Amino acid sequence: MEKIVREKPITGLDVAEESEEYPVATEKGALVLQDEDYQTVAFLAKSLSDENRLRIILCVSNGKKSVSSIVEELGLSQPLVSHHLKELKRSLLVKIERSGPFIYYELVDPRILDVIRTLSTVATDLLTARKTF
Repeated sequence: MEKIVREKPITGLDVAEESEEYPVATEKGALVLQDEDYQTVAFLAKSLSDENRLRIILCVSNGKKSVSSIVEELGLSQPLVSHHLKELKRSLLVKIERSGPFIYYELVDPRILDVIRTLSTVATDLLTARKTF
């Protein structure tokens, strides 16, 4: 995974300014969510909380892949991959395309990769700063 270099330190949660496309309000530099957003954000976070799902997301981020190609590339069992793809589809993170008897999966929105990169950077920073285990 590539290393991300920040030009400035993140204070609290730096977020994009509020816009019609991204209706996020900030208050004194802090992230403010609407009541209905908490459940949505928690649902997405839960979908990203499994290592195998993260691996599958990264696998299909490079283009459309069949279940068998994901199985081969990641070395996971077919039932496990199918289970996680079902969850990722339910979470609206992957979409399917049927071509004859084949089903191909791909990432719905490349911004999810930015979320994963940010989580990876924060996790690395937190673990580096940790003094006790």
